[in-house]
Amino acid sequence: MMDDLSAKRCVPCEGGTKPLSGEKISAYQPKVPEWAVSEDGLFISRDFRFKDFKEAIAFVNEVADIAEFEGHHPDMSVHGYRSVRVTLSTHAIKGLSENDFILAAKIDKI
Repeated sequence: MMDDLSAKRCVPCEGGTKPLSGEKISAYQPKVPEWAVSEDGLFISRDFRFKDFKEAIAFVNEVADIAEFEGHHPDMSVHGYRSVRVTLSTHAIKGLSENDFILAAKIDKI
């Protein structure tokens, strides 16, 4: 079912869709083990570190291209000039959806 999340496509979420339950989050999380689930279960995040600022920005741009293609957009911040934090949540449902884990798996392949 979830063997290769990176091969899946994000699908639009409607406002009436419920966020993933804690049980489902626990099933998806091992597929993207580098990503941390927030204590409230509303988002997942991961920090990436690069050689320099230019590499960090190249990564941000590559994530932006994937996110735009998938129609699912993360929050990203560059800090310490060479580190990038990516945070995923499905804003329309105020929590996590399968899309967040799909995009995390795609980002992990960069």
